[in-house]
Amino acid sequence: MTPSIRIHVAILVCDTPIQPVLRKYGDYYAMFQTLLRQGFKDLEISEESKDIMIEFSEHQMVGNSRFPDLENVDAILLTGSKHDAWADDQWICDITSNVREAVLTCKKPVVGICFGHQILARALGARVGRNKAGWEVSVEKLTLTEAGKELFGKDTLASEETPEQAQLGNILIEYRTLNKCTGILSSILQLIARIWLQV
Repeated sequence: MTPSIRIHVAILVCDTPIQPVLRKYGDYYAMFQTLLRQGFKDLEISEESKDIMIEFSEHQMVGNSRFPDLENVDAILLTGSKHDAWADDQWICDITSNVREAVLTCKKPVVGICFGHQILARALGARVGRNKAGWEVSVEKLTLTEAGKELFGKDTLASEETPEQAQLGNILIEYRTLNKCTGILSSILQLIARIWLQV
C-alpha cells in the first residue's frame, strides 16, 4: 500500500555530539531521526492518516555551503552545535541566509534546536549573542503562558536547560535551550509533527 502522506525532513547536522553522548545515543542525525520518528508514532491521528512515510536526509553543514534543494524537502531541522550562531564564519552566514529563504520565500517549516534555533532567530532578523551572565546549567521550572498551557496541557515544565538571549527589535527575549533530550523536547517534537501534518 502506498503511503497517503510522505514527509521528507532534511536534518542539517551542525556538529558532532561530545563523545559520551555520541557513544550512548549516536550522532545528531541518528538522535533526531529517532526522536522525530517517535514523535510521529506517538501522535493520535485519524485512521486515514496512519500510513505516513517519513523520510530523512542528512546534510553535514560545518564548513559546507551546500544547502538541500528546497523543492525536494517538506521540512528542515537544524541541530545544535558548539559553534556560535552569531559568528561570521562563511558556513554560518550561508546557513543563515538559506534558512531565511526557506522560511520567508519557500514557506518551509524549520525547527532549530539550540544552535539551530539561534540560527533561525538570526535568519529572521533577531540579534543573537552570548548571555552576558555566562553559562548556567540547572533544573529549571518553566511557567508557561496561556498558549503554552494550552499546547502542553499543564502549567509548568521542568528540564535541565541553559539560558540564551535574543534581541528582536526593542524586545530582549530570554529563552531556554535544552541541554538534554528530555520529555519537553519529545513534547515539542510531537507538536511539530502535528503542525507538519496539520492534524
